[in-house]
Amino acid sequence: MRGGWLRAYALLYLVFLFAPILLLPLFAFNDASVIAFPLTGFTTHWFQELWTTEALHQALRNSLVIAVLNSLIATLLGVCAARATSGPAFPGKRGILGFIMLPLVLPEIVIAVSLLVVVRQVLDLQLSNVTVILAHVVISLPFSIAILNGAFANLDPAFEEAAQDLGETRWGAFRLVTLPLVFPGIISSLLICFIISLDDFVLAQFLTGANPTLPVYIYGLTRFVKSLPVIMALGTLLVALSITLLVIAEYFRRRGVARAGLKDSGGFL
Repeated sequence: MRGGWLRAYALLYLVFLFAPILLLPLFAFNDASVIAFPLTGFTTHWFQELWTTEALHQALRNSLVIAVLNSLIATLLGVCAARATSGPAFPGKRGILGFIMLPLVLPEIVIAVSLLVVVRQVLDLQLSNVTVILAHVVISLPFSIAILNGAFANLDPAFEEAAQDLGETRWGAFRLVTLPLVFPGIISSLLICFIISLDDFVLAQFLTGANPTLPVYIYGLTRFVKSLPVIMALGTLLVALSITLLVIAEYFRRRGVARAGLKDSGGFL
């Protein structure tokens, strides 16, 4: 009986979580410009309109550039941090790691306002894509470290030691032995950081310059009722892209676990 209640709760939770997402493609292919039932007919007009809106293309280019650079920088820093934390203990190790992971528990609005004060009042910098990238690195780095910590923790240090015993330098052993073994975790980190940056609205709203990112552009469209079906179409594409990237990231994560010969304790999916 208790198992039945648990299954019912899980089912209701999934319906509550995913039902709004399922409405996106439903109204994206609806012929009416008003988001309401009953549906009036099937159309692909709203998707076609996405290809003719130059402002949308510019916002998409900004978001892609920011997301790619963020994922590269955050993953590079994540590799360095995970490498350091998986090695021998050093003074302040837990405190430093806890400080880096702090953005996971802080409200994003607090981080956005704090960074805005630092950028404008302390550093006196102009808001631009660079400020958005730096902000996204701050919130993406903890996720990268969390993923890569698992990848490095699964490694047997004897592999790298054996390479050094055979004449390789410390860097050579890391590049030729350790890096290929954690490569699935690196790919997973890149994809997750890319998704985080592409979907972020709060930080971009506070720190973007004259060229808005895609989420900020979508928010601007909500002021116009006739643009809502276009938002639904765009949201459908973004959800499909996010799910695809998450599936790929989970594939590489499980591949890394399988390569290490360990039991999978669960991941994104």
